[in-house]
Amino acid sequence: MGYGDRLSKIAALIGFFVVLKVQALPTQTGDYADAGELRDDILEINRGLNHLFEGDIAIDPGRNAILDQTRRWKFPIPYILTDSLELNAKGVILQAFEEYRLRSCVDFKPYEGESSYVSFTKLSGCWSYVGDDRTGQNVSIGARCDTKAIVQHELLHALGFYHEQSRSDRDGYVKIWWDQIEDGKEHNFNKYEDDFITDLNTPYDYESIMHYRPLSFNKNDSIPTITTAIPSFNEVIGQRLDFSAVDITRLNRMYDCANTHTLLDQCSFELINICGMIQNEEDNADWVQTLSNPADMDHTVAGRCRDSGYFMRFDTSSGEPGSSALLESRILYPKRDEQCLQFFYKMTGAAGDKLVIWIRTDDGTGTVRSVKKIHTITGSGHAAWKIAHVTLKMTEKFRYFFQGVRGSPGSSGAVLIDDIALTETICPSAVWQIHNFTGVLNHTSVGGSLKSRCFFNSEGRSFGISVYPNGKESDNPDYVGMTLHLCSGENDAVLQWPAENRQATIVAVDQDPDVKLRMSSTRSFTTDNNPRWNRTTSTSGGIWDDDCECFRGQDFGWSTFISHKQLHSRSFLKDDDLIITADFNDLTHLIKTEVPVNPPAPSNDITVEDPIREVEMRTEVSKHREARAANACHPNPCFNGGVCVESEGQASCRCVSSQTTYSAGRRCEELNVDRGIVGALIGGAAGTVILTLAIFSVIRRAQ
Repeated sequence: MGYGDRLSKIAALIGFFVVLKVQALPTQTGDYADAGELRDDILEINRGLNHLFEGDIAIDPGRNAILDQTRRWKFPIPYILTDSLELNAKGVILQAFEEYRLRSCVDFKPYEGESSYVSFTKLSGCWSYVGDDRTGQNVSIGARCDTKAIVQHELLHALGFYHEQSRSDRDGYVKIWWDQIEDGKEHNFNKYEDDFITDLNTPYDYESIMHYRPLSFNKNDSIPTITTAIPSFNEVIGQRLDFSAVDITRLNRMYDCANTHTLLDQCSFELINICGMIQNEEDNADWVQTLSNPADMDHTVAGRCRDSGYFMRFDTSSGEPGSSALLESRILYPKRDEQCLQFFYKMTGAAGDKLVIWIRTDDGTGTVRSVKKIHTITGSGHAAWKIAHVTLKMTEKFRYFFQGVRGSPGSSGAVLIDDIALTETICPSAVWQIHNFTGVLNHTSVGGSLKSRCFFNSEGRSFGISVYPNGKESDNPDYVGMTLHLCSGENDAVLQWPAENRQATIVAVDQDPDVKLRMSSTRSFTTDNNPRWNRTTSTSGGIWDDDCECFRGQDFGWSTFISHKQLHSRSFLKDDDLIITADFNDLTHLIKTEVPVNPPAPSNDITVEDPIREVEMRTEVSKHREARAANACHPNPCFNGGVCVESEGQASCRCVSSQTTYSAGRRCEELNVDRGIVGALIGGAAGTVILTLAIFSVIRRAQ
């Protein structure tokens, strides 16, 4: 392709990328935590940190971690949260740990003197080493790096992964526009053969959390350096939502993960064995596995696929009032002392039908048969899929089960359940399901908002969520804004104020039925001593709300939490419902977390410097950064095609030979020709001379 053709192809993309780059950022006033979906990404944050390889890797590329089994971690990985970290960063690091535990066998533990560990610290930028150095190593979560997705990305580097576009086969999937790359940054787009970086037998992944964004290392703010062979994926590469499905597959293959740590059970009822759940014989009706139909669509595929999409159904149109059916899980073995049971349910009958959640535990003889009621849901006559979260506190083997109950003789519908997930995590403090969100988008003006009811966190503090469907300001009408505010509550008189050092986390939930594959949008900020976090009253600026019969405080959060385009991707709006969860957790216990480290072996790792200015820190880091080889054979010291073999840290060369030549010397630097070949060459040359003289003699006689 000629230079002109290439420029024309770039020009065709400029319109799209100009929108990405010059979309107006929210005014950085005191009302916003950060720029939300428009915030800077890793490479923008790290601009100017020239000691980093591929923008955020603190390592010589010769160190092959993904294939070197000696650089794989043993779990759990010891970690230190140094006190240089911002408090919000400490909170999102712990959130990232939970994502790894939910989806893989990767686990973490506080440092207790081990030689291998990860020290999370605040240096310049967001970066990590690749693989386990065996001497302890830093992961920098610097200013503006404090998001869960960035921590997940840097930890994947630490676990041994490089960027997606480094793959040997990448040219079939992406185009690198070399003439648009910033001078001196071309090496960041190198690709590596599969004897250096393995794809673990997985396809190229545009959705990987490890992929560059289109405008990475670009000369011109609006012209991309990397574009996708399938144009629609230009809007996907570089996503910072969560792990992709392929990211998880690779991680589990690399570390031979058979199970995850915190997922106890999940079921979407698509298989005939209904995930090992059983019908109880002591009831007087049954739950029936039912195929999705126009009258009753399932929640898993929401009617989008023919002949698929099953759910469990209890018919409440017949039988005596109070008749019921029990659907019981297999026996489960918890490792923690708290679990969260999440499921979707739908009640199509008259108000008064019930769905009751029970647990069955060991009765002291080893048999799981003692029962305890946990939660009851009563139908309201609103026939729509709803989400439920139920907290369990189990420490020994148990079963959970659902009881559907017919409420009245006039009931003529059914109770439906689908997409169950039981995790050993804490249920969110707030869950808000907004029905018909497309209609809300169409009928809400810019700056208009919806407010949730007020929820309580574990301390007893009351808070609410505000959603701005078409942005909080006119500059960003294509984004949904989300904020959090305090509410006045019954416990305010005994709580301490202001409510500082609390981490607010808001999640727009991806409703994929497999919780391991969800790519939700998660954002967090941590409160300070700003007056907005004082007790909410009429004198502190609170506004009275008749719906909650409380005062609501000032909103704080994100004007550009998630774009409309992102919202319509994946399963954010399944059944046209937007589901938002929120937490408001006390992080005071994380203010002081740093622990002393045992003296390490000599290392040229980047260490924590004394507190200095940001510019000085950058200079200092790059000043003493030295490239290190993975082993004595990288780079190959052998000449003339010699093969390097490492033994006890020493390199030796195995020289190669052919039919005509052979090499010798400690590094195969001497190239020799075989004596037999030399003799043959001399003999051949002599024969050629004699033959030539004979020919001349014959010609002369003929004349």
